[in-house]
Amino acid sequence: MSGPFGMLAAGGPVIWLLIALSVFSLALIAAKVWQMRAVLSGAELRERAYALWAQGDRVGAGAALRDGRAPADRIALAAMQGLLAGQRRPGLDADLEWRGNAELAAMNRHLRLLDLIAMVSPLLGLLGTVLGMIKAFQELAMAEGAANASLLAGGIWEALLTTAAGLLVAIPAAVAAGLLADRADRAALLIEAAVGRLFTLEEARR
Repeated sequence: MSGPFGMLAAGGPVIWLLIALSVFSLALIAAKVWQMRAVLSGAELRERAYALWAQGDRVGAGAALRDGRAPADRIALAAMQGLLAGQRRPGLDADLEWRGNAELAAMNRHLRLLDLIAMVSPLLGLLGTVLGMIKAFQELAMAEGAANASLLAGGIWEALLTTAAGLLVAIPAAVAAGLLADRADRAALLIEAAVGRLFTLEEARR
């Protein structure tokens, strides 16, 4: 068998496992990018809400955040609603903490899986290479006097194919996991800043 499918078949079962991991990781990356597309947005929306809150228009400030798509918007809105309801600060802090943790958990969900794929894929590629090298040397031993360099070279490139495939799967997964984790961390900082800013404005009004 020649062509791309022939190359894949030469890699053995490990190459097909790596292909499956690649498809899964790319789908997961696309889903996480879509999920986290707006987590750093809403700065102008929150500034407008803070201005209304500072002016005493608490209802208007809350209404300004209802269309927010960022976690910081949702947590700031929850903080405003708690203050409007007269919730005591310790209870409100606890409520906002679990809400913030839930937002952070949602952003970080499945990122460890991408890390795992990035870690395991090169090892699978190496395993395929070792198995391929064993097969190549077995064929070389069976050939006895008929062995030649082309026979050994063919077995080696087939074996190294899985190493290359493992790296091709691991690199996008590792890069995406790092970038998405950084985005989640920055969104968490925005949540803390949003709540801190609101409480500062509230204290200044008293």
